[in-house]
Amino acid sequence: MADPAPISENIDVTYVADLARLRLSPEESATFQKQLGDVLGYVSLLKEVDVEHVSLLGEADLKNRLRADEVQPSLSATEALANAPAQDNNLFVVPKIIE
Repeated sequence: MADPAPISENIDVTYVADLARLRLSPEESATFQKQLGDVLGYVSLLKEVDVEHVSLLGEADLKNRLRADEVQPSLSATEALANAPAQDNNLFVVPKIIE
């Protein structure tokens, strides 16, 4: 693909900035004018890409890929509660939220 053609002269950056409630200095407007033109130029290149042979869903594999449900080692109650600020009867104690 070729480099995009600059189309920055067609864009009213001030109008777009007003829609976004932005105040731009003349220098910022010039910078954004060029940047927005570059972005739109690259987007216009996408029109040249041949997508006739591409399906809408691609080659989606819609099967679930689940791991085997196997017992694995876990933390003991003592290890899990080691850093708990408050505990009682091997349970975490948390502040009451709903009265």
